[in-house]
Amino acid sequence: MSALTPQSDTPTPTTDKITQAAMETIYLCKFRVSMDGEWLCLRELDDISLTPDPEPSQEDPNYLMANERMNLMNMAKLSIKGLIESALNLGRTLDSDYAPLQQFFVVMEHCLKHGLKAKKTFLGQNKSFWGPLELVEKFVPEAGEITASVKDLPGLKTPVGRGRAWLRLALMQKKLSEYMKALINRREILSEFYEPNALMMEEEGAIIAGLLVGLNVIDANFCMKGEDLDSQVGVIDFSMYLKDGNSSKGSEGDGQITAILDQKNYVEELNRHLSATVNNLQAKVDALEKSNTKLTEELAVANNRIITLQEEMERVKEESSYILESNRKVNKQDRTADGHALTEARKQLKEETQLRLDVEKELEMQIGMRQEMELAMKMLEKDVCEKQDALVVLRQQLDDLRALKLELSFKLQSSDLGMKQKSELNSRLEEKTSQMAATIKLLEQSEKDLVKQAKTLNSAANKLIQKPH
Repeated sequence: MSALTPQSDTPTPTTDKITQAAMETIYLCKFRVSMDGEWLCLRELDDISLTPDPEPSQEDPNYLMANERMNLMNMAKLSIKGLIESALNLGRTLDSDYAPLQQFFVVMEHCLKHGLKAKKTFLGQNKSFWGPLELVEKFVPEAGEITASVKDLPGLKTPVGRGRAWLRLALMQKKLSEYMKALINRREILSEFYEPNALMMEEEGAIIAGLLVGLNVIDANFCMKGEDLDSQVGVIDFSMYLKDGNSSKGSEGDGQITAILDQKNYVEELNRHLSATVNNLQAKVDALEKSNTKLTEELAVANNRIITLQEEMERVKEESSYILESNRKVNKQDRTADGHALTEARKQLKEETQLRLDVEKELEMQIGMRQEMELAMKMLEKDVCEKQDALVVLRQQLDDLRALKLELSFKLQSSDLGMKQKSELNSRLEEKTSQMAATIKLLEQSEKDLVKQAKTLNSAANKLIQKPH
């Protein structure tokens, strides 16, 4: 808070109004709450000046939000420090009935609600800090267990109750500071839930997340199933953090004890991180030792295998040298006898090779002849098909002529006129018919000859195929 200046001797309208307001306040209460270091102090109004410092307009939203952030940060600092000191003095696991712990959760709830955007629903506007807390599992996978546990609790019906349960489970897991830091580092996502001047969007939120690291020295245990978190009223009890403003700030011994406790908490937290690091390194060392042992065993097996192969190779060399020596001796004796046999074998091999070449040439010639015969058969079949088509056309023409002849003969019978012409025409038609009949006979004979030639070629091809090589 800003320092208060001494009262001016010359009365002004502003000071008159402040004095009048102060007198009215004194009628109700003789004390004023102010910050003194890390404590809320009660000061008598007679001991302080009524002349205010020049401050921004009280109606400025930015000033109001900044003042609220500062007050919430100071309350969080007092709550966290008081909780740590009382828990260390108590020396046991904390439960949900412990008053400083209850006040800590109330302060954290106010910090998370500060600057929260209102979401419109069919029941009205709803402000809940469960939305941003539910997203922590996307940044820190370890938070997924807490979120799943909160959703599985049967007694929780409101988002506020789920958010309160999430805070308690995170404190039990000693990961509340880590989760809050991960959430504050994602301000682009928090902007969907908070106003730009909210505590979670400013530097005060990061300071509170850093202060939460000290709570890792506290052991807490909560029974979430029997506790009604939906209907609790979050009211901060300021009396727990008040002291007389005229009292001393504490002896040097208390300051030394506080410093020692702070150092102890820091050392314990550092030791916890170092223990986790040592455990991870030890696990890696164990894995490397196992891998090294396995590789050593494989290397020993490979060395034994190499030695065995070398021994077998030496033995094979000795056997091969012995066999070569014996073969040389045998070859000297049998060289003369084997020379004639080798000559005969070479001669027989040459004859068989020549015979094989001749057979292959003959086979190639027969294959060529067969291909030519197949080509000739295809050409004959094509010629037969063409002649059959021509024969069909001629027969069709013959049928047409016969029909015409019948028609003419019918007309000849029905009419006597032009008898001679019709008779001549009939004779001509008969001549053409006879000529066409002769042509058809010639075509049929030619077709029979072609069929005979095809059969002859086919039989010759079959004989060539069946001929042994």
